[in-house]
Amino acid sequence: MPSGARLEYANRFWRVLVQSDRIFTAFRARFIGKCSPVHFFWGSFDLAVTRFSGRRAPEHPGGVPHLPDDVTREAYSHEVSSCGFWPGGGPVPFPAYYSYAYPTPDGFGAAPVRPSAAFFSRDLGEFVLPYDEVRRAAAPDAMLLEFLQSTYEAAAELGHWDRAALERQGMSA
Repeated sequence: MPSGARLEYANRFWRVLVQSDRIFTAFRARFIGKCSPVHFFWGSFDLAVTRFSGRRAPEHPGGVPHLPDDVTREAYSHEVSSCGFWPGGGPVPFPAYYSYAYPTPDGFGAAPVRPSAAFFSRDLGEFVLPYDEVRRAAAPDAMLLEFLQSTYEAAAELGHWDRAALERQGMSA
């Protein structure tokens, strides 16, 4: 691939990260409980933000490829609702936004989330929204916020989180 094409694709990826960071930061601001900063995982190459319920979670079984079990157990020591952007690969061969909960509450995969382009991947155990659906939307920011909010609400409601104590009032989607 010519170097000019590589630069163009690198620039496109950077622009996706910048715009995703902007929306993730707005989504993060709606939560007053413990929340990670928007952060980039260099090992899996995704941009993410995680909300915590404040309650301890069952010990994670580990077994995450390329991640030591003690790191995984520390990362998931408390209940989480996490979302992010991933450039794709493996079971999701396209760029996508994702959202999951740990521990996964009963009924999470069947929860009605928005927008209609979002789906639950049984292989991954998380909701997926293809990036191209967001890119082509008439209101991409609103579509992505709708996905983030509705998947969080599914995790929080089914996981019995104390939403009144964790959320800014009047800041839902």
